[in-house]
Amino acid sequence: MSDNLPADREALPLMPVRRLNNYVWCPRLFYLQWVENLFEENADTAAGSAVHRHADRPTRVDDEKMEALKNGLPEGTVIRSLRLENAELGLCGVVDIAEGGPEGLELVDYKKGSPRRLDDGTLSVKEPDAVQLAAYALLLKAGGARVAPAATVYYAAEKKRVTFPLGEALFAQVRAVLAGARAVAAAGKIPPPLPDDSRCLYCSAYPICLPRESAWWRQHRAAPRDHDTRTPPLPGFEALLPPDPAIREIPAPDLSGQPPRPPRLDGEILVVQTAGAMIGQSGGEFTVTVKGVALRKLPRHQVRAIYVYGAVQLTAQAVQTALEEEIDVAYFAPSGRFLGLLRGLPASGVDARLGQYTLFQQPFARLRLAGEAVRAKIHNQRVLLMRNGDPGGGVLFEMARLRDAAPQAPSLEELLGIEGAAANFYFQQFPTMLKERAAWAFDFNGRNRRPPRDPVNALLSFGYSMLAKELAGVCHAVGLDPFLGFMHQPRYGRPALALDLMEEFRPLVADSVALSLINRGELEEADFIRSASGTSLNERGRRVFWEAWFRRLDTEVSHPAFGYKMSYRRMFEVQARQLWRHVRGDAAGYHGFTTR
Repeated sequence: MSDNLPADREALPLMPVRRLNNYVWCPRLFYLQWVENLFEENADTAAGSAVHRHADRPTRVDDEKMEALKNGLPEGTVIRSLRLENAELGLCGVVDIAEGGPEGLELVDYKKGSPRRLDDGTLSVKEPDAVQLAAYALLLKAGGARVAPAATVYYAAEKKRVTFPLGEALFAQVRAVLAGARAVAAAGKIPPPLPDDSRCLYCSAYPICLPRESAWWRQHRAAPRDHDTRTPPLPGFEALLPPDPAIREIPAPDLSGQPPRPPRLDGEILVVQTAGAMIGQSGGEFTVTVKGVALRKLPRHQVRAIYVYGAVQLTAQAVQTALEEEIDVAYFAPSGRFLGLLRGLPASGVDARLGQYTLFQQPFARLRLAGEAVRAKIHNQRVLLMRNGDPGGGVLFEMARLRDAAPQAPSLEELLGIEGAAANFYFQQFPTMLKERAAWAFDFNGRNRRPPRDPVNALLSFGYSMLAKELAGVCHAVGLDPFLGFMHQPRYGRPALALDLMEEFRPLVADSVALSLINRGELEEADFIRSASGTSLNERGRRVFWEAWFRRLDTEVSHPAFGYKMSYRRMFEVQARQLWRHVRGDAAGYHGFTTR
């Protein structure tokens, strides 16, 4: 629903009444959930679903009862989960309970939380809840039903029923709210976050919205250039964000006591790498069998992702369950190369993708993003060398110089030259980070690939393949096109944007896992297969790698701007959402992730 869409686009669909509740609570939440179709489950939403279980058992409504709704239900007659819609109002929804009463239909809605408590101690209905029930009343009235002059909200947290009057003033407010919500949706521009509002603290959309982070991103430009004499910001994007003369004096928000809530990261990752294995689904469980012999069973609600390695098959039932439960299925070649991802429909992401396609057609915009990605990558390579190796002052100086030159590169070709020079320094010094082990030696004389010719390069290639998989999935999840990048050129089957986003994480995740496996002695020479076609991990080696990989992704690290800690897995999404906001015109630039 973007203002970039053709003027003759389809009319906006009927708006669910619950979205009016969202709009009154927070227009940004309304936009994310209705326009972008983005929804995150948390403890509060799960509790709300539990509260509705009783009311959500629909009453069978026949023609006789539908006619009775218009003429008046007999007193005491209850209809649960009554679906309503009206094209003239542009609304649809399901009211929890409609009960026959002496003055007409009495409406009851169930809410998880607590009512408002006024200064005198009396209880009052919350404004979003009142608007929601009044909208149901309008729908019933539009269908010719007689509605009682009052409605009730049951607040489960305190087990209290709060009744409030339905009147013309409230109905007028519903119409005004509906008009405002439809205007926001049609505009195709996400509203700004609420400024330091307590409502954000327990909002399920916090991991998507990132209100305080978004406000900071909107005001800050990546890699400030005080002496930049190049062309001004691109019209249509940064023109939406008027320059602020005090922009560099705005401090990063203090979020140390308010960490962002992660998305659903609980559950296990099912890794299947036995040739000939079959993954099926039966009785609410994923099953892994080989030649009819069951090797493992796992309840589907405990599975976060499935990694399929080599000649492993999935039944149609398992595929359908994975799609329904939003469980990613990643496919890898026997060498460890990432092949592709099976997942359901992406987030709507129309606005973000339109912005991405437009922005990435403009060389200067791509160069700015690529310069920041390379700067962050070189910085993190340098930090890893300082922590684990003995590179010498001259190398560190040169890498710092290249890091600072990256955002100033006048062309993509020169930027790639800077990146290549830094990589040459980095991999020349990479052996200084490897500890000598008595059992066997790692022979590493620089980066090689396609195929990797030694164990170290085999680990690096496997790690980079895994990073590409992780970031491709994240891009897909947030509504970006993983195949159109700003630095890597698009090619058939190559997730160019994922490769761009992974640059800053290569040293900190993939390289770090390889170093850890080697220096801790978790891998032995027998864990590798050496052949004329290259070097790769065998089955046991891959199992050890997976364990180290998952440990690394669950490791918490401090955000460079906001100070709070989060796992690398979560950081991937935060960075992707920052880029998502930038291409939509909601953030002034992109800031690569760096560590100290």
